Order: sequence, then C-alpha cells, then structure tokens
Amino acid sequence: MARVLDILQEEPRACSYLPDREASLFHRILVEVSPLELEAMLERGWRRFGPDYFRPVCESCSACVPTRIPTGTFTPSKSQRRARNACSELTARVGAPVFDQERLALYHRWHAFREAARGWDEASLSERTYRIQFAFPHPAARELTYYDEAGRLVGVGLCDETPRAWSAIYFFYDPDWAKRSIGTANVLFQLELAARRGIPYVYLGYQVEGCRSLAYKASFLPQEQLVGYPDENEEPVWKVVTRS
Repeated sequence: MARVLDILQEEPRACSYLPDREASLFHRILVEVSPLELEAMLERGWRRFGPDYFRPVCESCSACVPTRIPTGTFTPSKSQRRARNACSELTARVGAPVFDQERLALYHRWHAFREAARGWDEASLSERTYRIQFAFPHPAARELTYYDEAGRLVGVGLCDETPRAWSAIYFFYDPDWAKRSIGTANVLFQLELAARRGIPYVYLGYQVEGCRSLAYKASFLPQEQLVGYPDENEEPVWKVVTRS
C-alpha cells in the first residue's frame, strides 16, 4: 500500500508547454506504490517521475489533457508505418531501468539537440537526478533500450507496466535518428508490445494543443481523452477521439 512522504502544490510559474500561460502542479511524493494503485492514478490523470506523482492544478487553463491509446482498436497511419520501417533495423530490449554514463551522455546529446531545435532551456540532469527520476525502484518500472546494428545505444524509453496500463513516461534518443522519426517508432513499438501482453491501454501523458513538442500525440488514433481530473472516489470518464 502506498505510503505518503509529502504533499505539495507549486506556486504559479511560467508554463513550459505554453509560455504565455501560468502553470501549477500538485505533487504527491509516494513510496511502496503497487502496480494496481499506480494504474488507478493513471486512469485519473496522474503521471510519475520516480517517487513524484503529479497532475496539473492550473487555475486559468485546462489545456493539459490526459491521453491514452486503446491497443485493440489502434491502427497506424501510413506515415507511422514508414517511421516503423525506417527504424526496423533497431533491436529493442525491455528491462528494469538502470543508470550508467552511456545513458546520461545520450540524454544530454538529445537535450542539446532539442535546445537548438525548439529553444528549450539548457539541461542540468545529474547522475543523482537521473537515478531519482528515471531509475527509481518501482515494481511497475520498465526501460526500453534501442540499439543499432553496431550495438550502439540510440534510444531509451522509460515506461510503467500494470495489468491494464502501459505508461510511456519519457523518451530520449540519438539526434542522428531524428530524421527517421524514431520517436514515432518508439510509440508504435510500445503499442505493439502492450497489445502482445494483453494490456488494453497505452498512456501517452498530456496532450497540449499549441505545444509543438507534444503535437505528435494527436496523430495516434483512435485515442481516448480524460474528462477533467476525477478524485480517487470518482469514476473516470474517457471520451473517444477518432480524428485529430
């Protein structure tokens, strides 16, 4: 059963998705969270980085919409199939999240690429922060690693797996693979993996209209979007979206 270490709400700050708006997150710092407890939180719009479980509580904005893809009805588009084929030479491995210098270096190469392409702030991810955010021990935690034909690590996906949910948490990759749409191929692989394991939903986190970095999520159809942010004792309502 989950044990609460801390609960806090951020003061309003500049939004990292929509710079002209303010944002605030509600955080629960939790340990000993079971996969079923995590699943119930995902169904209600929560996300996880390490022991930090959070969701938006922005006063004047509701642009962050939790999104999930039903594995039983999803059909890849022509462009998504091209992305998968362009990355077909990669070898994917599933295991427990770990830290090493190769992963940290890949993260910083990817982030520097995004800083130049999207104007992101400079990254300052340390070994300690990586271990807490991406490799914190959790029974549901999974890591997808992608290797090229030479055995080089070119992509790392951090995920969670529960009986009815596969949560795509974060993905970073070698910028040399950007033109092959490795990000899209990664989502497709997770959808295929979840379907093979009998998991009905892949959670993609928040979709934010107007945010370029998150625009790709709208292309995975059909999808479902959460209505509001229900409390623990409320039944979540997910509406079906069949076109972007």
